Amino acid sequence: MSVELLVFSRTAGYRHDSIPAGVRALRELAVDHGVEVTATEDEAVFTPDRLAGVAAVVFLNTSGEVLDAGQRRAFEGYLRAGGGFVGVHAAADTGYDWPFYGRLVGAYFSDHPPQVQRATLVVTDRDHPATAHLGPTWVREDEWYNFRSTVPGAARVLVSLDVSSYQGSTMGAGHPHAWCAEVAGGRSFYTAGGHTVAAYDEPDFRAHLWGGVTWAAGRAGGAG
Repeated sequence: MSVELLVFSRTAGYRHDSIPAGVRALRELAVDHGVEVTATEDEAVFTPDRLAGVAAVVFLNTSGEVLDAGQRRAFEGYLRAGGGFVGVHAAADTGYDWPFYGRLVGAYFSDHPPQVQRATLVVTDRDHPATAHLGPTWVREDEWYNFRSTVPGAARVLVSLDVSSYQGSTMGAGHPHAWCAEVAGGRSFYTAGGHTVAAYDEPDFRAHLWGGVTWAAGRAGGAG
């Protein structure tokens, strides 16, 4: 029986031009790992029956309010039944009036510096599929999000930003960038990377993203 990954990229706010690159990368990674990908912007797929066979749902640069009340209930039920969630970049700019989603994604977007720039990431936890391939630091170029709050104490921060390495952090030392948690019976992984088209061709970022997918889907070790 095939394993299905649902990639959801509906936008009701800012739309990233990197969405097609993200879908392509996830499709390529899925082929390499024998996983079936369904990519959609149709919120009607969020029903209990449709989600029942999905290993993990990726919110790929979603923005704004993308699900109605019934669809939200279906997604909450899916997570409570042990489903997996992966949030990529603007997934933190989604669901501001949905408290469950706020707990799921871990932190909401606040703002970002005006330009894409190079920065040093500090890999704070390398005992996870999303970071096991990385060294203690990771230098790359992206758009670096500030969040409205730090992540909850129950979350496991995997990567943080060295705020001295770029301009525009408002969060100070320990600025979180990627994390995971168990939420309401399911698994949640979020990475703030993935703004640029180029990100999805970076081997280290692709491995980071796919490691988060496999962890959220329960197909790899590294409990959250």
